[in-house]
Amino acid sequence: MLYPSPNNHPPLHRLKSGQRSKQSWTHCLISYYSIPGESPPPPPRASFGRDELIEKIVGFAESLVPVALVGAGGIGKTTAALTVLHDNRIKQRFGDDRRFIRCDQFPPSCPHFLRRLSNVIGAGAENPEDLTPMRPFLSSREMFIILDNAESILDPQGTDAPEIYAVVEELSRFSNIFICITSRISTTPPDFKRLDIPTLSKDAACHTFYCIYDNDDRPDLINNILEQLDFHPLSVTLLATVAHQNKWGTDRLTREWERRRTSVLQTEHKKSLAATIELSITSPMFQELGPDARALLEIIAFFPQGVDENNVDWLFPTIPNGTNVFDKFCILSLTYRTNGFVTMLAPLQDYLRPKDPKSSPLLCTTKECYFTRMAVVPDPGKPNFGETRWIMSEDVNVEHMLDVFTSIDANSDEVWEACANFMNHLVWHKTRLTTLRPKIEGLPDDHHSKPGCLLELASLFDSVGNRTEHKRLLTHTLKLWRARGSDQWVARTLGNLAIVNQEMGLHEEGIQLAREASGAYERLGDTVQQAWCLNTLAQSLHQNEQLDAAEEAASHAINILSEKGEQYRLCGSHRALGYIYYSKGEDKKAISRFETVLEIASSSDWQDELFWAHYALAQLFLNGGRLNDTQDHIERAKAHAANTPYNLGRAMVLQARLWYAQHRLEEAKSEALHAAGTFEKLGAVQELGACRKLLQQIEEETTYQVASGQLDFNCELLQNGATPCAD
Repeated sequence: MLYPSPNNHPPLHRLKSGQRSKQSWTHCLISYYSIPGESPPPPPRASFGRDELIEKIVGFAESLVPVALVGAGGIGKTTAALTVLHDNRIKQRFGDDRRFIRCDQFPPSCPHFLRRLSNVIGAGAENPEDLTPMRPFLSSREMFIILDNAESILDPQGTDAPEIYAVVEELSRFSNIFICITSRISTTPPDFKRLDIPTLSKDAACHTFYCIYDNDDRPDLINNILEQLDFHPLSVTLLATVAHQNKWGTDRLTREWERRRTSVLQTEHKKSLAATIELSITSPMFQELGPDARALLEIIAFFPQGVDENNVDWLFPTIPNGTNVFDKFCILSLTYRTNGFVTMLAPLQDYLRPKDPKSSPLLCTTKECYFTRMAVVPDPGKPNFGETRWIMSEDVNVEHMLDVFTSIDANSDEVWEACANFMNHLVWHKTRLTTLRPKIEGLPDDHHSKPGCLLELASLFDSVGNRTEHKRLLTHTLKLWRARGSDQWVARTLGNLAIVNQEMGLHEEGIQLAREASGAYERLGDTVQQAWCLNTLAQSLHQNEQLDAAEEAASHAINILSEKGEQYRLCGSHRALGYIYYSKGEDKKAISRFETVLEIASSSDWQDELFWAHYALAQLFLNGGRLNDTQDHIERAKAHAANTPYNLGRAMVLQARLWYAQHRLEEAKSEALHAAGTFEKLGAVQELGACRKLLQQIEEETTYQVASGQLDFNCELLQNGATPCAD
């Protein structure tokens, strides 16, 4: 069989019959005298979950398109390459000319590489200085050549890297040779198709594990550990091997993992995850990054999300060309990018994470950067409010950092102040509860930072609609502030307690607390906070049906805030007055107040006030039977509640009520169920109860319509684009 060759060496079939070129005789002599070359390693024992990848590489091999398999150490690059090398189609196509070269088993110099290449393929060239003496042999047959661990010879910082790179490039241009590179470094010749090797799927990781570890007891425990390993192939294999060698049962394996984490990944034959990671870190490219490179990797490993690419210069001002260093980490496959963050695989994180965070100077500097940033109080009435939205993308990182430092530095006021600031940021920008709650409540009552943290924790519960916990925490906080004689904080806590009592329908108690708080602020000379309490008083009086007194309190608050130029706080007072007018039957005045809120809030993009204004108008129009206007304001309310599950739940309830009013019962039920799930998750008991009551009404109406035969008729109307009878 004759094979194609480079253009400067025409194949034999192009010559006339009976004619042989000088080159063809050279080929024959080379074939006759050449050594047989080296046989490749055997195929992997098992390879799970890589069928699509293998098929893609086989396709490139059949088309002789060079391929680079790139990824972190232990990701399965060599396994994939060897699986392809022993594929039946590949064996049929390339026969014995399938070669495998371990590039990390000889010094990274061009002469050593050329000598190794000649020996492996059987070219017979001794001490070649370039490819010239091997070209006739290389062009004489189709070959499949794997350059395994090619990063050891292609590392840009290597002494002979440019020369070796040029040789590999030339090899890839032979039209009869398929080159497959496996490398941790993504700097491969441009003609190569680069395939980034992913981690295993869950099923493939389990197959890999149980292929070695013959014990399927408690698979849930095993699945949990494999998930914590990011289904990293080498880590999965090492874990299974260690468990198999030590004859551990599932419970013992779980205990060892929880106690030792990735340090358990070391077999009796000295194969370990640590060795694989350290191999990457000792590469010339990594060493060229300077003495801070390892510390930067530790910071990336410390944070669950990794490091936000936009914050590199801000977080590491002492590191020159920090963004370039982070780029090199990705090139070295030590890290990868996801959703704007530079992060790494879980096993690498676990290995590289600082064992003693306080002893890491760079981590302590990073911590101070975050603490300084969180010290900016989120106040919608201030110009810098938008700057505090950074917490929306980094809340998980900050929470983890605080969890660690509140454990190892529990007496630090600075750490607990940052904890309080973090919760304040969550209230305004990413409404959710925090895992820090047990630590805050577990502080001794005489701890300097406890009342401040409790107050912010209470606000978090308020933001998710859990009023029972909100009130409990505020009551405890008030006791602590009173014991310390802090009038300002006592007044603030009283004001918050007044709000929660008003929300819980405890009107008399809410009125009393609001008046007490308002009087305290008046004595302190803080008229802005006094107006805030007057606003709360107005709402409590309104719900207690003392409408004239409520209007007087809200109007007083508006006068104070207008004089002070407090536009954001004015919104709340206008809303309160709008509801009061609505209860008085003065709908036009009510609508005017809500529209005033929209006008004020729109100019500053205050999402929370925009939500509540649209929500209020949707309520008003729904009760008035203006269903089209209701739908419009519900949609607008939802748009402004995107980052606030509690508010979104409230809007969903209104949507369910609207559809119920339109007899769109299935849609009403679906929306109400969704809202109920949201409130149940948040612990918003009052709203959950209202949701369940609405669901009961929907069920009763559905049962009635089915019984009377109306439901099918209404469904038919809806399918035809009509709306069944509306209120």
